[in-house]
Amino acid sequence: MWDKLEALSAKVPELERLLSDPSITGNAREMQRVGRELAELRPVAEAHARYRRTEREIEENRALLDSETEPEMKAMAREEIQRLTEEMEGIEKEIRLLLVPKDINDDKDILIEIRAGAGGEEASLFATELFRAYTMYAEGKGWKVEVLSRSETGLGGTREVIAMIEGRGAYSRLKFEKGVHRVQRVPATEAGGRIHTSTVTVAVMPEAEEVDIQIHPDDLRVDVFRSSGPGGQSVNTTDSAVRITHIPTGLVVQCQDEKSQLKNKSKALKILRSRLYEAEMEKRQAERADLRRSQVGTGDRSERIRTYNFPQSRVTDHRIGMTTHQLASVLSGGFDPFIDALTAQAQVEALRK
Repeated sequence: MWDKLEALSAKVPELERLLSDPSITGNAREMQRVGRELAELRPVAEAHARYRRTEREIEENRALLDSETEPEMKAMAREEIQRLTEEMEGIEKEIRLLLVPKDINDDKDILIEIRAGAGGEEASLFATELFRAYTMYAEGKGWKVEVLSRSETGLGGTREVIAMIEGRGAYSRLKFEKGVHRVQRVPATEAGGRIHTSTVTVAVMPEAEEVDIQIHPDDLRVDVFRSSGPGGQSVNTTDSAVRITHIPTGLVVQCQDEKSQLKNKSKALKILRSRLYEAEMEKRQAERADLRRSQVGTGDRSERIRTYNFPQSRVTDHRIGMTTHQLASVLSGGFDPFIDALTAQAQVEALRK
């Protein structure tokens, strides 16, 4: 490991030099690659330098301990050696975590898609509540939330909502939310007081920039039509809604929230680009010979990951067996205890591998 650290630390000055190299600065993709690699290696190099510095201080104190004759000075040297040894052990743990392969998308903004699943109107109502919870979580982090597309029911429910969440580390914090969220509660319309179970599906995708995914205009079919709202009523009288079909994959994205056709097309392209990027990531992961499924979950949108039980005010994450009875807090954006535990478990799995 220490040979690897020396090699990684030595790369930092070279990467810093490349950032001012005209052959790199003129290439957006290369600039992004070099900048990302430098951002990953700097903390490793700094931790390695602290480790070596602490190691030298321990050696100096041991030399002092061997040469010193006064008991008081020997005692001070021993205390310093103990303190520095504990500090060095902490740095070593930090380094091991830093050497865990980073997800290149962790610092990216995200597109989050929330869809009502099984359970009819009750699923749609919970989709609305879950989206509100993620919105509150994002706002608590100082992130920006922009709805790109939304389809609602007549009773305040949400069939589907797609939103952009912009903020550093958004993907790293919310990527474990992908999957099926199950809700158990007594619907307001249930006269017998029976608990109803319904589901909501969440998908979390890193925003794909143009340097990540190249889309050729000839691969797109763009259709325009009039927007409509719940129940089919007209939203406006112009052909502002946009449907984009990616011909090679058959992916279809539709946006109608804006009155401007241009804005709807821009939003649809943003969603399409992220979906294509996610599909490419999944393809690459599947092709890796050493691919293993983490204990924190497969990341598959069909996997049941969490249950929200209203009668018992209980939330359970099935991937890590974590339960809290703070349902109201979670649905007010209090996802951090789950996210912290899932992140820690993922790090443990990565270190084990």
